Amino acid sequence: MTHSDTEPRDQELQETAALVARLMRDIPDFPSPGVLFKDFTPLLADGPALRTVVDDIARRHRGDCEVVVGMEARGFILGAAVAYALGVGFVPVRKAGKLPGATVGADYTLEYGQATLEMHVDALTPGQRVLVLDDVLATGGTAAATCGLVEDCGGIVSACEFVLEIDALRGRERLAGRRVISLVHA
Repeated sequence: MTHSDTEPRDQELQETAALVARLMRDIPDFPSPGVLFKDFTPLLADGPALRTVVDDIARRHRGDCEVVVGMEARGFILGAAVAYALGVGFVPVRKAGKLPGATVGADYTLEYGQATLEMHVDALTPGQRVLVLDDVLATGGTAAATCGLVEDCGGIVSACEFVLEIDALRGRERLAGRRVISLVHA
């Protein structure tokens, strides 16, 4: 099931989106010239706001996932908190060479370069339902690579959730056929 912007957004989701939009900040020319970085660290620094976002995401996915997968690095922060709120495990997806033990990897394209992601080969149980979670959906390369890793390890992506989606970069297209939820669109 693919979430579309025409689906009705419940009141709690709208309130959480307004809170996130208020706390996000733009950092021009980071990590390279011409890139406008959407920073959500002010949200992390605001305890009540962070709790609101975590509770909102957990409410939406309770009973739909058995593990949360978060991408390096901001996806670790939010993903671990949501996993805790749901009472499920958390699996990190990291840059190449950062995980000990046997891994499976995927190359992908960012809006500002190339990279490789890895996940432990034994991180998931075949058939396990997975929530893929990150701070920003930009070009969709990181998220698509992560979904591929989940599926390579036998997991089933139940949904992909993002704090912010940069609509102009059309990352949602790389996740076609998946349930995609973004709190804020820019």
